[in-house]
Amino acid sequence: MSSDGIPGSASTQGGAPGIPRRVSATDVVIAHLRDAIGSGELAVGDKLPTEAELGRHFGVSRSVVREALRTLQALGLTVSRAGKGTYVESAGVDQNPVFGSYSARDLLEVRRHVEIPVAGYAAARRTQDDIDHLLTLIASMERETDPTAWVALDSMFHLTVARASGNPVFSKIIEEIRDALARQSSFLNQLGDRRRQSDIEHRALVEAIVEGSEGAAVHAMAAHLELVETALNSLVRPGTAHPPIRRRSDT
Repeated sequence: MSSDGIPGSASTQGGAPGIPRRVSATDVVIAHLRDAIGSGELAVGDKLPTEAELGRHFGVSRSVVREALRTLQALGLTVSRAGKGTYVESAGVDQNPVFGSYSARDLLEVRRHVEIPVAGYAAARRTQDDIDHLLTLIASMERETDPTAWVALDSMFHLTVARASGNPVFSKIIEEIRDALARQSSFLNQLGDRRRQSDIEHRALVEAIVEGSEGAAVHAMAAHLELVETALNSLVRPGTAHPPIRRRSDT
């Protein structure tokens, strides 16, 4: 038992046993807490340890803990009560999380039917201004270190591809779901390597559009959306087990 009264302490500094180093500190905190909730160590209605206690337990900053708690809330596992703390809301993860006004399933269905053909049209119809804008955006995304700024660039990137299609209806559709796309992107970036991988996927799409290859652009967008779905599934249906954490009342 750790000195703060929470068993199974495992600092991410230097890497927890069995955790690949590419997994972020936030991933580790999320996985531990999800396991505690799923196993009943933290039951529905229980209050979680404070941010400070969780930070000490995992050897991470409070900002990392906050990110983890935001993800748990997005998954429908916890609820934050102003001035009182965070409580377990459900023992099971919402398999179809909601981002703003739209569910993950709704977004994926629409994106497959809209953004895949849009990529082909963009490759066939892009102007030099479109190319310049996309190249500037992908370069900025690859350099960006602030998660919030990156998410804003990501949603702008997908809107710019739609605009490059030359069809204003496509642009209107992406504008409508832009906030949901940003929320989903932020959610998926809880996976330690997702943002870097997304940059690679975006770069492949830009290169296809610049080359004017409709087939390659369609393939690149389809591959990107498939990996978005894979990342989402890895968050809502993880298979990794971790040591338990006691609920707040046990400490």
